[in-house]
Amino acid sequence: MTELLVLRAGALTTLQDLGRPGYAHLGVPRSGALDTAAHALANRLVGNPAGAATLETTFDGVTLRALSPVTVAVTGAPCAVRVCGRPAAWGAPVRLRAGAELDVGRAESGLRGYVAVRGGFAVQPVLGSRATDLLSGMGPPVLSAGTVLPVGPPGPDPVSGADALRVPAAPGAPGVPAELVLPLRVGPRADWFTGASLARLLSARYRVSAASNRIGLRTEGGPPLARTRGGELPSEGMVLGAVQVPPDGLPVVFLADHPVTGGYPVVGVVPEGPALNAAAQARPGVGVRFVGAG
Repeated sequence: MTELLVLRAGALTTLQDLGRPGYAHLGVPRSGALDTAAHALANRLVGNPAGAATLETTFDGVTLRALSPVTVAVTGAPCAVRVCGRPAAWGAPVRLRAGAELDVGRAESGLRGYVAVRGGFAVQPVLGSRATDLLSGMGPPVLSAGTVLPVGPPGPDPVSGADALRVPAAPGAPGVPAELVLPLRVGPRADWFTGASLARLLSARYRVSAASNRIGLRTEGGPPLARTRGGELPSEGMVLGAVQVPPDGLPVVFLADHPVTGGYPVVGVVPEGPALNAAAQARPGVGVRFVGAG
């Protein structure tokens, strides 16, 4: 069996695929890769389908040893990639011989990197997904040093980096935002907030808070939203990209590990797509603006 050994797990490295959509009515969150474009590109570079499991790293990368010959690719946040101490390509297929060490370094910009291996990481799926869900604890555990990761059987031959960037299934290298601009579809609980607050929301500047995580991107530094009423809602269903407003009035954008229900009012929703992928790469302190999405 082909395997990779984790030598250095980094600050937070998890296994991710496209998650578990369709189980929210059973209380099961979706989870999955935060930056789906970078995840899909990494898989495309090694000849995997987009749904194959990758490693999602956070800020300071990961170090792996190939216990068998494998082909890997690193995408997402740009970083130094080294094989046995020598520079290797980022954003392109890299062949590792048995015993070779792959070091994915600290992000030079952005926050999250993706490591794909040809054949995909073949850990045991839970409800059809190999994604680690930090909120529910479902899926494989967070990686730690000494973990051995099995690799599935390979698919087609990997493609070159240039070819991967041209195919529709891989929408290109992900953006690392200097400022995060989030389109917002207002509602369903916009009537819980004053008209003046809603106007300020679409003109103010916030910052990404250090308290952000895979559950939600928290904001700081902007005007709190004033309500038209007190109290809280009964818990209701939440979706990816929902912008919930807790009692401090500062918006929280729900990401992949968000809960399936919540009792704070949702002022709007950021549609799935490039903006949420960019949110996955936004470091604490990056500016945030909400703009009307119609």
